[in-house]
Amino acid sequence: MKVFKFGGASVKDAAGVRNVAKILGMYKDENILTVVSAMGKTTNMLEKVAEAFYHKNADVAEQIEPIRNYHLAIMNELFSNKNHPVFDIINNVFAELEWATDGEPTKSYDFEYDQIVSIGEVIATRIVSAYLNETGLQNLWLDARDYISTDDTWRNAAVNWELTENNVQQNLVPLFSKSKTKLAITQGFIGVTSENYTTTLGREGSDFTAAIFAHTLPASDVTIWKDVPGVLNADPKWFDDTVLLDKISYRDAIELAWFGTSVIHPKTIQPLQNKNIPLYVKSFIEPDKSGTIVSNTENPQQIPSFIYRMNQVLISIMSKDFSFIVEKNLMEIFKSFSEAGIKINIMQNTAISFSVSVDDDKYKIPVLIALLQKDFKVAYNSGLELITVRNYNHQTIERVTINTEVLLELKSRKTVQMLVKNLG
Repeated sequence: MKVFKFGGASVKDAAGVRNVAKILGMYKDENILTVVSAMGKTTNMLEKVAEAFYHKNADVAEQIEPIRNYHLAIMNELFSNKNHPVFDIINNVFAELEWATDGEPTKSYDFEYDQIVSIGEVIATRIVSAYLNETGLQNLWLDARDYISTDDTWRNAAVNWELTENNVQQNLVPLFSKSKTKLAITQGFIGVTSENYTTTLGREGSDFTAAIFAHTLPASDVTIWKDVPGVLNADPKWFDDTVLLDKISYRDAIELAWFGTSVIHPKTIQPLQNKNIPLYVKSFIEPDKSGTIVSNTENPQQIPSFIYRMNQVLISIMSKDFSFIVEKNLMEIFKSFSEAGIKINIMQNTAISFSVSVDDDKYKIPVLIALLQKDFKVAYNSGLELITVRNYNHQTIERVTINTEVLLELKSRKTVQMLVKNLG
């Protein structure tokens, strides 16, 4: 059993869906579970729907209509028969979205976000599954929520591994053994609570979904299909002379993902490493190319890798009475970050201050500042960049700090992180 994952860029239009069908046709003799993300920028558009519904900052219907038109245009190009059942299926999904955003929010923003934004994956998989069947690639459409069980940490749900594995073994594995179909299509990014509420696994969480299924099946390998040739040592948006890392270790992969590389979701590696399942990162543009393999390689390449995280906020936390920032203070500080739902990207402390860099969030940052200000002085700067260099040297540091002011720097044997202000 193989697990494939296709992201939003691979199914952003009708041509992309046709290309996915072409790639899957290359493996038609294999048993494959295929995880599909929301199409194109659908998640971004649905986030605007969630904001309009919860914060009342725009008309919900006006936010939904472009999403409907976007998917309808793709369907019209893929299906010549306008009476194809998929049109009714998608109309019903949008009816569910309209129902979910009718009236007033009943719970927190994060809860409403999960119920709304998760619909993007459902729409995408319905369309892709129907098109594959139409072209002769018979497949089963599966609802990931029938298998992936989570807690109720909205927008970043924790997987109940025992229950999920039981669901997969009892309900998913038999589908392949009993059915003549070798291909199944399911959603990334989503799970379900014990009370049957939809959850999401964190932004860009479809990679993690693929790893969850691979771990619980278990699969022989996982392939993530991207619009790049594999894992590169830098984002081509920032560097012209990028280098393909044809093989990297699980350790390097999880470090790169944690620091912010956009190719692999940070949670993806652990479930695969625990069962020694290799991960391939390949190009859906050039599917015949070998790409990158992530495995228990003993001789990983030591090529410098560059990772940029934009829109960073530097938060400096100081005692009000000039006393030391000690363990008890740190416990209270971390508690505030946990309550606000904010992940720390880099941190550094002195005798009387504790400084961190976090992703900017217009809703969560004010909550965090208010929590911290109960016991501490707080100062912060926004509009910063966090640069991480793995396998660094003096030349690489010089290369990325031109025309910047370094506000905070941390070094280890292999990695340097610098929070910088761009001087233009």
